[in-house]
Amino acid sequence: MGSGQVTSSEPFAFQGKHITVAGLGVSGVPAAKVLHGLGAIVTVVNDGADGRARAQAAELEALGITVRLGDGDTLPEGSELIVTAPGWKPNKPLFAAAERAGVPVWGDVELAWRLRGPDAAPWLAVTGTNGKTTTVQMLASILEAAGLRTAAVGNIGVSLLDAVLGEERYDVLAVELSSYQLHWAPSLRAHSAAVLNLAPDHLDWHGSMEAYAADKGRIYEGNHVACVYNVADKATEDLVREADVEEGCRAVGFTLGTPAPSQLGVVEGILVDRAFVEDRQKNAQELAEVADVNPPAPHNIANALAAAALARAYGVPAKAVRDGLRAFTPDAHRIAHVADVDGVAYVDDSKATNTHAAEASLAAYEPIVWIAGGLAKGAVFDELVAKSARRLRGAVLIGADRALIREALARHAPEVPVVDLDRTDTGAMLQAVQEARRLAQPGDTVLLAPACASMDMFTNYNKRGDAFAEAVRELGAGT
Repeated sequence: MGSGQVTSSEPFAFQGKHITVAGLGVSGVPAAKVLHGLGAIVTVVNDGADGRARAQAAELEALGITVRLGDGDTLPEGSELIVTAPGWKPNKPLFAAAERAGVPVWGDVELAWRLRGPDAAPWLAVTGTNGKTTTVQMLASILEAAGLRTAAVGNIGVSLLDAVLGEERYDVLAVELSSYQLHWAPSLRAHSAAVLNLAPDHLDWHGSMEAYAADKGRIYEGNHVACVYNVADKATEDLVREADVEEGCRAVGFTLGTPAPSQLGVVEGILVDRAFVEDRQKNAQELAEVADVNPPAPHNIANALAAAALARAYGVPAKAVRDGLRAFTPDAHRIAHVADVDGVAYVDDSKATNTHAAEASLAAYEPIVWIAGGLAKGAVFDELVAKSARRLRGAVLIGADRALIREALARHAPEVPVVDLDRTDTGAMLQAVQEARRLAQPGDTVLLAPACASMDMFTNYNKRGDAFAEAVRELGAGT
C-alpha cells in the first residue's frame, strides 16, 4: 500500500457561489435544494425536457433556482463549481468546458462528504461489480446487532445527503458506492472500505477496464483502518497496493478458503477472523457458521466475510457478526428460492444482469437447468459457459441477444440440450419455465440467472423475477 498523510478536504464556502447542478432526478433535485439553502446561486442544466423534467424544473424555479432544460452541454457563465448526477459521462462537453475554465466537478457523494459536520459518523464503504447492495445491507445488520445507530446509504437508494444533513444522528454509516459515484468523489476518505470484485462493466461510461478499475480503487484513498480486498480477485489487492492511505491502515483479505494472517475466511463451515485478533499468526476468532448466511451460496458467503471484515475494522464484537447475519434477509430476486416442484428447486436470481453475477450464481448449484438471455450490453459469454458447462443439465434461452449465449453453448458445451425461445411476449417466461421443467430431473435446480439486462422484455429485473416466480407458482398449482 502507498503511504503518506492524507489531508482532509478544504472547507468550501457556498454562500454567494455560482454553482451549476448537472442533471435533474434523484440526486440533482435534492442537491440543488441543499445548495440553494446554503446561499449558493444555483443553475440546473439538464439534457432532457420531458414532462417529468418540466415538473421538477417548476418545483425548483418556485424556490428561485434557475433551470435550463434541453441543454446539458454548455457551461453557464460564471460557474465556480459543478455538482453532477453520477450517471453523466466524463466525456460530456460540459466537463471539458469546466476543465478548460478550471472549474471543479463534484458528484453528490463528494457534496455529502464536504457537508458533514465536525462530529459526523465515519463511513464504512463498499464497491465492486457485484454484491454491493447485499454486502452493505449485511454490514448494516451487523452494526445494528452491535447496538450502533447506522443506516445503509448511498447507491442503495437512501440519499447520502439526507443521511448527512438529516436530524438523525448516526454512529457509523454503511455506504454503497458505484464506480460513477467514486469517479466524482475526489476527497472522500473512508474509515475502512472494500472492493468486492472487479469484472468488465460500464465500460462505455469509463472508456476502458483500466479507468473503471481506477475509479473503483478510489474507495481506498485515505482509508484509516482497513482496506478490505478479495483474495480470489487479484485486481482488488492490486488496487490496495496502489492506494495512498493513512499511516497504520492495513490490507485485510477475505477468502472462501482457510484464512492466512490478516484475512477472514472459512474453516470447516465456520467463518473465522485472523485479522482483528491478538497474535493473528497463531489465533483465530470464530464469527458465525456458514449456515447463518442467507442464502449460503459461495458468493454470498464472500459478501458476508467482506461485511464482517468492515464491521470488525470498526471494532464490532464477534457475537454481533453472527447475530447480524442471522437477522439479515436478502432483497428479492437475489438467488431467492421460489419453490420445489416434483423434487426440482426453482431459484430466482434475476438480479444476475451480467456474466460475472451469473457465474457466481451458477457456481452455487448443480445440476442446473439454466434460464438465460436478454440484453447483452456488449458482453461475451464464452468464459461463463466454459466455466459452468459441467454443471448444466440444459439451457432455456430467452430475449433479444440469446443467440450469443446459444453460440457460446455450442462452442463450449455442445452436449447440453438447448431450447431457444423466439418470443418476447408476456407468456414467454411461462413457456421458459415449462421447458426447463421438461429438461430437469429430481434433485436439479432450475436457475434464472440471465447474465443479461431485462429491458428487452421487462421493465426491470424485478419484473422479470416476478414473472419467473409467477410461472413457477403456476407449475406448482398444476401438479
